[in-house]
Amino acid sequence: MDREQLAAFDQVAREASFTRAAIALGLGQPAVSARIRALEDQVGGALFTRGRRVALTALGESLLPYARRALEVLSEGLEAARLAQVGQRGRVRLGTLGSVAGGLVGPALGAFVRGHPEVECLVRAGDHERIVALLLDGLVDLGIVTWPCPEPVAAELQDVLRFHEPVLLVARPGHPVTTRADLAADELVRLGRPMFRLRWWQGQHPLLTRLAEQAGTPVEIPMETARALALEGAGVGFFVRTYVAEDLARGTLVEVAVRDLPPVFRDTALVRRRRGGPLSPAAAALVELLRRQAAALGVLEGGRGPVSAGRRSRGAAPIRRQGRR
Repeated sequence: MDREQLAAFDQVAREASFTRAAIALGLGQPAVSARIRALEDQVGGALFTRGRRVALTALGESLLPYARRALEVLSEGLEAARLAQVGQRGRVRLGTLGSVAGGLVGPALGAFVRGHPEVECLVRAGDHERIVALLLDGLVDLGIVTWPCPEPVAAELQDVLRFHEPVLLVARPGHPVTTRADLAADELVRLGRPMFRLRWWQGQHPLLTRLAEQAGTPVEIPMETARALALEGAGVGFFVRTYVAEDLARGTLVEVAVRDLPPVFRDTALVRRRRGGPLSPAAAALVELLRRQAAALGVLEGGRGPVSAGRRSRGAAPIRRQGRR
């Protein structure tokens, strides 16, 4: 039984006439009759009494509500498929590092939800290893991970967008490190206590780790806890810019320049499985919003290509691999 047969059955029942049903459907009467006969063969009996007046049989009356329900569900399914083709229906699953969930992902995701209210959106946050595992297991369509990915994972993933952002030393206004006009690294070690040790990379950045150790007992805590303590003036730390962008804009945290400290950057990428098939229109729309948000934040890196383990962040020394957030 197919949609055309059910539609003919429904229309004949509405019109109580094969002729009028054929006109309404834009078909010849023989075509309508053939569809009804095919349907009757499948259900095992007559659906209509045929005479001067066409009327439903008991079998036809029992089938009609189910036929109409099937037509309605099929129509909804076809509409959902049409909307999915233009990115207005479907599902998008994104995995993201917690460190970019706010400044980068949050605004882009908000714009996506407003523009695609019928698309189911699932976002999972975690560290680098968790997001990679979700990608490789097919549990998310896209993921933001630290860059570059080590082999052999690199062979399984393909980058879609790349992000390159500075890592800033920040503190609460009035903290001793903010009162020096020309702060040097040795003064930071003396005044920046406690100094939070945060892992923004595929491990610990050797230069920043050394500074934290020289400052005394380093405090290794989650980034959200470190930010809260920094806001209270209970320490200083190196944060990726997008993570503290709102705090800097409000003036609750300030960037501290260190004259003899080279620039430090953190690289990440929006990636997908290389063998995952084409992106859905909805996923492509989210990618475009992430691209725009990254460009607005000044962290979008040009160029697209396969994820590779052969590149190293500009301005960053080699790092010892550990957890990544």
